[in-house]
Amino acid sequence: MQSCQIEGLHITPRKKGADKYIKISYPFRYGVYSEIKSKSYTFGFNLNGEIKTIQGRGEGWLDAAEWLKRNAGNDWIYFSAGGYTGAYDFTGEYYVPCLSYNSNGIFGPDRFKSPEVAAAFDAWDELRSQLNIINISGMPHQIGDFIDRVKKMTPEKLESRASLLHDIIGGQVSVLPPDTRHVEYDVIPVTISDGCLYNCGFCRVKTGKRFKLRERSNITNQIHALKKLYHKDVVNYNSVFLGQHDALFAGAELIEFAARQSYEILGLDKSTIKGPKLFLFGSVDSLLRGEDDLFERINKLPYETFINIGLESADPETLAVIQKPLTSKKVAQAFNKLMAINQRYARIEISANFLYGADLPETHLPSILELTRNRLDHFHSKGTIYLSPLENIGSKQAFVDQFTEFKTLCRLPVYIYLIQRL
Repeated sequence: MQSCQIEGLHITPRKKGADKYIKISYPFRYGVYSEIKSKSYTFGFNLNGEIKTIQGRGEGWLDAAEWLKRNAGNDWIYFSAGGYTGAYDFTGEYYVPCLSYNSNGIFGPDRFKSPEVAAAFDAWDELRSQLNIINISGMPHQIGDFIDRVKKMTPEKLESRASLLHDIIGGQVSVLPPDTRHVEYDVIPVTISDGCLYNCGFCRVKTGKRFKLRERSNITNQIHALKKLYHKDVVNYNSVFLGQHDALFAGAELIEFAARQSYEILGLDKSTIKGPKLFLFGSVDSLLRGEDDLFERINKLPYETFINIGLESADPETLAVIQKPLTSKKVAQAFNKLMAINQRYARIEISANFLYGADLPETHLPSILELTRNRLDHFHSKGTIYLSPLENIGSKQAFVDQFTEFKTLCRLPVYIYLIQRL
């Protein structure tokens, strides 16, 4: 590992992190990356020289176990330890992603308003200024080349690369599946369909467009363009999100085509991180119409696949309030089918979303427990239930109390859906 000390900076152009994602209660880095340490901060970079993480060191930082992370959409996320046990109980992870934009997060203060985070971004500005005046001539090639890559990735360049990502796939990913938490939300998005079947009244993240499939040529062109965009850092991704909001309705042939094309063109078999994963959304109708052939073909893909279904409620009154064009009977049928698929296929897990809101009818939560407790005779480890908070959740303490009670009664894993975009 080649590194150097220059003007108070410890520069390491290549470091090796873990080669698989794990649940762990202290800061961990994955894949291959670069690093610069100053007196007070550690800055992490991807293989293209793009800033990826900032973590404070010593006094002047919120918590030694917490860090800032930038994604490919040029959003910064603050990963909060959240008391470890409490965070894991609520999210299934030891860290809670605190977002820099409005979402449905319910945890803690806005970290992006804290002076410590502002100071971290100031330190990043100062580091860029310092790197711009460092003379790299005479340095070992690997170190000089790394510094040069970082200097080229100006804030304007990072913003333009994020815009290009969105142009390639046809717009910003307004919401990632909750199961992408298993890979720290690091997925390469490939759009295979646009729009949604339902466009429910309560939803704030859908496009409002009617459902429409993408052509195979469009999908292949996306993947080639994404490989070019991610460039050297493509080796640090092992997971793909097939979007948008109901890729399951695209059917077996298009899903298999897109998944295999992504695997081959992006070279996921050569990823520095083992265990490729595939993520997609589905609807009640796409799940119910899916025949055995669909799930058998998905199960044979070179991925572990996570499909997230928006059930929202099993209560007729609630379904009417949220303007979701489904019957409670259909919702129950979909739940029964996802449980059967989870038991039958080793490489597929289907999770389900339900809403939580202070304004929802009193019959809403009992209707969910009827499915997730009363109809199950024991605890099941597959088939995670996500509760998605609406804008009005009432008092946070009441929410925490109800969530804790629900989680205790439910015979499936239960976590909060933290809506995150890309």
